[in-house]
Amino acid sequence: MTPVSRTRRWAALATLCLAVSLIAIDGTVLHLAIPRLTEALQPTSTQILWIADIYGFVLGGLLITAGNAGDRFGRKRVLLIGVAAFGLASLATAYAPTAELLIVARAVLGVAGATIMPSTLSIIRNLFTDPRERTTAIGLWSSVTTAGAAAGPLLGGLLLDNFWWGSVFLINVPVMVVVLIVAALTLPESRNPDPGPLDLRSVLLSVVGVIGVIYAVKEAAHTGVAQTGVLVAAVVGVGALILFWRRQSRLTHPLIDVSLFRRRAFSGAVGGDMVAVFALVGTLFFLSLYLQFVLGWTPLQAGLAQLPAMGASMVAALLAGRLAMAWGRAVAISVGLGLSAAGLAVLVLLPTESGYPVVLGSLLLIGIGAGLSFTVTADTVLATVPKERAGSASAIAETAYELGAALGIALIGSLLGGIYRQTLRLPVGLPAEAVDAARDSIGTALHAAASLPVELAAGVVAAASAAFVQAVNVTSLICGVAVAVVAVTALFTLRGLGTVIEEHPLDRPLSPSQSTESKQGADR
Repeated sequence: MTPVSRTRRWAALATLCLAVSLIAIDGTVLHLAIPRLTEALQPTSTQILWIADIYGFVLGGLLITAGNAGDRFGRKRVLLIGVAAFGLASLATAYAPTAELLIVARAVLGVAGATIMPSTLSIIRNLFTDPRERTTAIGLWSSVTTAGAAAGPLLGGLLLDNFWWGSVFLINVPVMVVVLIVAALTLPESRNPDPGPLDLRSVLLSVVGVIGVIYAVKEAAHTGVAQTGVLVAAVVGVGALILFWRRQSRLTHPLIDVSLFRRRAFSGAVGGDMVAVFALVGTLFFLSLYLQFVLGWTPLQAGLAQLPAMGASMVAALLAGRLAMAWGRAVAISVGLGLSAAGLAVLVLLPTESGYPVVLGSLLLIGIGAGLSFTVTADTVLATVPKERAGSASAIAETAYELGAALGIALIGSLLGGIYRQTLRLPVGLPAEAVDAARDSIGTALHAAASLPVELAAGVVAAASAAFVQAVNVTSLICGVAVAVVAVTALFTLRGLGTVIEEHPLDRPLSPSQSTESKQGADR
């Protein structure tokens, strides 16, 4: 990348932030649209989960390839292609006439999104070479991303109160047009000057491995581990990832440098990133359902109710750099994860009625925790790699982010659904079709109740609400304990990590002996 002025660097950062904020908007508006989707398209509970997480699965599976493509063909070029494709895919999603076509459209949206996420972070890595300036830039990037997540429920609620469910996806189109024009004019181009040949076998293995493992996890949580499809997907996914890992360690020009995971700073930051997003996105998913299905709030009210989490996350992201300098990165990441765990634990107290004070406390804790840990982990990942490999490293960080989001929805959603069905106690005298609908999910239970006599309908609504709240209580406790364990682990794993990571040694020329040694290692 040609050196650019300070003014142009920060102008380019503003454009990158606007582009990535749309990814966050797209994820959060979907949560609010699910009740309307249930009414309009009548999806099954499995289809609802696929609608919610297929985007993240596809995006996660392609991020490594897309990050490598940015390093290879130009990060600006890949970003512009992704922005244009994202806008077109948003149109297709908005007007999908069936649940099946909506799932397909969301998958295409994930393909487009995969080119945007790593491009933004890798361009930031190449634009901001000063460690402290880079930390500030990533803090702003993270806070604007959070602002997009906050704007999603608000804009989505306004649209859903006045238009059909598909209108929430049209938010992306005009913003994408603006980003496309401004990015073309302001962003500098950068690429790896010596990327080497593209290994198509590695591309295939990475896609099959990531998607196979995530599919197996999702289906296992929903239908059980012993299902044939779960076992096949797990074997194929894990096998592909093992082959991918072995192949990368042998190639002179790998798709990703797997030796990065031997560094505590890199592997610990990636793991912390995934867990922080898991807690935030998973909680927002089931709290959106609670506010609308149990409390009976409108989509706009539910969107406004979630703003405190996003506001708290924005503030924490902006302060993350200073806190990491004062406490050290290990403590900052661990404290962030610990706050997220506490926010989940608070939901054990969630009641069936008038539960917003509990929701608010949980959202504030999780928002602060996610904003702090996500900003510090993202900066740590980028700081530990040379600029030439920024796209691949960004792809790994974003893969962790998207997999954390997808797993948050899939695992928490599936666990929630399983506990709901186990604890549901329906009134006697219900028609068989109403019983089946009520056991499927709380959304289908409320829909079935609308066609029943008043007394039976009231009984179904009360039973479904009580079962759902109990499921939230148990699920949040389980997830809170898991996140707390990771918080403690991160504190010890990253212990001794400095407050500022200077430019990676590979950014500087190697000595002749180092160069020879590196080449021999690559040949081996």
